[in-house]
Amino acid sequence: MSNPFKITEPTCISFSGGRTSAFMLYKVLEAHHMSLPPEAIVCFANTGKEDAATLKFVHDCETHWGVPITWIEYDGVDEVKDRWKIVNYQTASREGEPFEAMVERKKYLPNTFARFCTQELKILPIDKYMKSLGHEDYVTFVGIRADEQRRVAKMKNNKDIKETPLATAGIGVNDVLDFWSKQPFDLDTVTVNGNSLLSNCDLCFLKKADHLMGLIIDKPERAIWWANMEKKVGARFNQAHPSYVDMMHFNAKQQGLFDPDEESIACFCGD
Repeated sequence: MSNPFKITEPTCISFSGGRTSAFMLYKVLEAHHMSLPPEAIVCFANTGKEDAATLKFVHDCETHWGVPITWIEYDGVDEVKDRWKIVNYQTASREGEPFEAMVERKKYLPNTFARFCTQELKILPIDKYMKSLGHEDYVTFVGIRADEQRRVAKMKNNKDIKETPLATAGIGVNDVLDFWSKQPFDLDTVTVNGNSLLSNCDLCFLKKADHLMGLIIDKPERAIWWANMEKKVGARFNQAHPSYVDMMHFNAKQQGLFDPDEESIACFCGD
């Protein structure tokens, strides 16, 4: 079988900022003698609501591995035609500015029925950036593992996502965790069953309610931005969950209000 991490055509390596997609990036580097092939471009789309540890982790990958990573953000300024801009670790938004700008333009919140945030804040800005480089057609590498078969199946019908090399190589969560256990740096976030609870946006409305509650109890100020957005628009991100204001008011003894067996809703952000 050919090496699924070998790149021979214009390819966007979509780096979500999590351990799995970072491992995918490492495997690409490994397949090319620890360098990035000229056909490959690594993109990290920052929504402004990633945890600070995620941003540091992306920067650590840049510096430890000597790999260029293009940091992209949605730009809500009217004069910006394609609504994207290039930032870096130092200038990246950290207070939800890109996400809020998108909400202000849309005049409504992304929700479980209209999950347009990934499309607007990640997929489209990266696609427009790639096309600005002259790549009308290109392959996208996404960090989805072999033990995430439901997500792999969904990828097949998603025109924006074309390759899942980790799944093709049969790599699972234990392989990823074993790799990071031997590295000089790691993603410093809360992890359950090998997955970071702070992956993607810190209090993403698609996360399980009890996970959201735990993250709010751990750091109540995480909920302020989300509560402000719900108040500003006069709507909720997830009708099946309490509002973010209500979750801020619950105490640790009331975690039993949430179903621990609830399943998070998968999006295409990666991990």
